[in-house]
Amino acid sequence: MSKNRRWRSAALTIMSTTLVLALAGPATALAGAAPAAPLNVAAAAAGGTAHSARPLVPAPTAHRPVGTTSVRLVDASRPDPWRADAPTRELMATFWYPADSPRGAHAPYISPKLSRALYDLDEPATIRTNAVADARPAAGRHPLILLSPGFGMSRSTLTALGEEFAARGYAVAAVDSTYETSVEFPDGRIESCLACGLEGKDPEFGAKSSRARAADLRFVLDRLTAPGHGGPVRGLSIDASRVGAAGHSLGGAAALEAMREDPRIKAAANLDGSIWIPAGDDTGRPALLFSAGVGASPEATQNWEDNWKRFTGPRYWVEMPTAGHLSFSDEHWLVDNLGLRDQLPPDTYRESFGTINGNRALAATRAYLGAFFDRHLLGRPAPLLDRPSRAFPEVRFTK
Repeated sequence: MSKNRRWRSAALTIMSTTLVLALAGPATALAGAAPAAPLNVAAAAAGGTAHSARPLVPAPTAHRPVGTTSVRLVDASRPDPWRADAPTRELMATFWYPADSPRGAHAPYISPKLSRALYDLDEPATIRTNAVADARPAAGRHPLILLSPGFGMSRSTLTALGEEFAARGYAVAAVDSTYETSVEFPDGRIESCLACGLEGKDPEFGAKSSRARAADLRFVLDRLTAPGHGGPVRGLSIDASRVGAAGHSLGGAAALEAMREDPRIKAAANLDGSIWIPAGDDTGRPALLFSAGVGASPEATQNWEDNWKRFTGPRYWVEMPTAGHLSFSDEHWLVDNLGLRDQLPPDTYRESFGTINGNRALAATRAYLGAFFDRHLLGRPAPLLDRPSRAFPEVRFTK
């Protein structure tokens, strides 16, 4: 079974049934349950146990103010790949970007309605973000990173990465591939996951989804860089010569495929996702593979070995041996910071998250992705990519 298929099931199990039971407890109805006391993010990262009133997305490591907005986009040039009666492709995207001011109300992490659709509970909707809703973008042209989440998972699970890159000076677009997860649109309707369940029946499912997601990312790039248009985010200017793509699980495969198809994408990173379409051998562009050690199957490792040989540009393969597949998404630090780590069955927790702390896994993911894109989009020194680091002893170079 592929990483994408196996871990989509684990994600939904942990963030719905198990999480509900842990929050509610055996004698308390969910509607009246109070969540377990959340860990303070900064203290947890340092090994502390201080508590705060509400969980907070871990603060970016850079200090620029961050703005965010979510936008509905319609690609009228192609039908929807998962819904035969839809003549156009309808998407939701969240944008994070450097803001010109830190003032304003912070955006919600996720709406209560979508939280219930995805996880069957409200608690994720109480998380605070670091980004100001609909803030005015900072002046200047910004490099761009396109993000794609894991199959069955929301773009919200890449919020911590989106805020990090925006604070570093990048514009970021995280795209929900409609009908591969629950997606909420501005009119209040929620489109469900029509593709869920197909991955076990169609041997071409992974390739089909990778191509559809790559097309989604390329369409968003078109909208952001089209000449003579204001773009989906008013006042946001993109440097079209500095574009990268990254994704988690199936989203990582899509990021590589988008780079293979589109010469505008200069570098791509895959966070622990099986590669469904053989990597192109003609791009010569940089690729980063970042894998988890816990739960890695021989088939998944062989998948990367086979594709590794086809990368002809700068290539990096790093691993967190103590991380699980979901450690590259927000779901790891979210579970940890809702105070649920010790309440989940040990085997279930370890299978999905490994043994590393969620905030620590996020710190490493931010650091290595940041070094990769800083080097290959901005031309900045990135010694973290050249040798093992004392700052991140939990990361090792596989290749």
